[in-house]
Amino acid sequence: MSQIGVDRWVEESESRQQQYSGWTAPARRAFDKVRPGWRLALFLGLAALYPLLVSPSGVRIGITVLILAMLALGLNIVVGWAGLLDLGYVAFYGFGAYFYAIVSSDQLPAHWPTWVAIPVVVAATALLGALLSLPSRRLVGDYLAIMTLFFAQVFVEVVRNFSRLPGEPTDITGGPNGITGVDPWTVFGFSFNTFNRNFYLLLGLLGLLIVGLYRLNDSRTGRAWRALREDTLAAEHMTTPVNRLKMLAFAVGAAIAGLSGTIFAAVQVGVFPNNFMLVFLITVYAALILGGLGSIPGVVVGAIAVAFTPEILRNPGAAGWLFYIGLLTLLLVTLRKRPMVAAVVAGVVAFGYLLRAASLAIWGDTILGVPNDTFTGGFLDGWLLILGEHQDMASNYAFVLAIVGVLGVILTRGWWRVVALIPTIYLAVFVWENKLALQPSITRQLLFGGVLMVMMAVRPQGLLGTRRVEIT
Repeated sequence: MSQIGVDRWVEESESRQQQYSGWTAPARRAFDKVRPGWRLALFLGLAALYPLLVSPSGVRIGITVLILAMLALGLNIVVGWAGLLDLGYVAFYGFGAYFYAIVSSDQLPAHWPTWVAIPVVVAATALLGALLSLPSRRLVGDYLAIMTLFFAQVFVEVVRNFSRLPGEPTDITGGPNGITGVDPWTVFGFSFNTFNRNFYLLLGLLGLLIVGLYRLNDSRTGRAWRALREDTLAAEHMTTPVNRLKMLAFAVGAAIAGLSGTIFAAVQVGVFPNNFMLVFLITVYAALILGGLGSIPGVVVGAIAVAFTPEILRNPGAAGWLFYIGLLTLLLVTLRKRPMVAAVVAGVVAFGYLLRAASLAIWGDTILGVPNDTFTGGFLDGWLLILGEHQDMASNYAFVLAIVGVLGVILTRGWWRVVALIPTIYLAVFVWENKLALQPSITRQLLFGGVLMVMMAVRPQGLLGTRRVEIT
């Protein structure tokens, strides 16, 4: 009899390996045989080479990736393991950053040494997380999410407007201008005052955090959190201390967020209210969902993908490669049969020729624009419409139709899916070449939504998450 919501990794190891197919199957079987410790060592070793291969701006991006990975791992405890929908998580990150900035700058002035400031900030953030968990004794699901979201919004308003205490001249939060001149981390006289040093500091902390979370996941607490996630009532009837576990999950997740916030403030040499808006919370959740709820390596992979993708899209040529390779990958994953993939590609080109011929017969050459200078070269000539007049309006309508087409692809099977894919792929290429390739700022936002939507439809458990087993 199938168990409900259980990660049956050990029990299904042999059958899982037998299911691997294709040219990647040997590599995936070999990867399964590598112990988690060696996988982590390999990841850390490769990551350590990154600053040696990129420019200082690239190192700065790497720092952003590592901070996002730490935040996503902390959120994974609350959401992925304990099953508590926390939408106020970014406030813990901001609290840690502001607390460290206040005690490690001229704001008070205080300039606490790092070995004093970090433990105090982390402990205070954990305490704040424990206090926020108190309403979770009565609130669950959407109600808990609304309450924590309100807490996140209150935090932003407080740091933006509550700059001074009544009757006191001391500036606490800096208001809309934030706090600048934050001290870097200094440990045993060694100052982490460069991008490279902060990158290796974060890499080391991330490695220690991953090791600690693996041990925590295999402990009684980790198993109790998963029991809480699957069925709170059943866990409580089995004498599991539900309220204490909720408080612990909030506190541990908040402590990790607070620690990440201290490094962020030190690297940026300042903190500002706009750093902790709802948009950043969505980014953290995107990394968590894309990688896979509950999966430690999946969360790290999701953070890397979410943080690097916007930077890749800043380069139009690289963005084009990413779009077309992603489109081809989506075709291969969706159809899995080469004849169907070939049929879709041929159908898209034929559909494009027919549509172009019909458009020229009705409106003539007046609707045509100049093709974009993309790496595709002459591949698009002849079958893809590049519009000149009314380009934005046509692209907007095509984008809406492409979304409808994606829903049609999800709901159909077999050759009906092939038929639905042909106009959908054409519309996607049309929108890309006529609008998105020319407006990278819009593209970065839409790509997040598009990737997450496709991921939730094709692989709901995320890149490295484990599929849940349900009895229907």
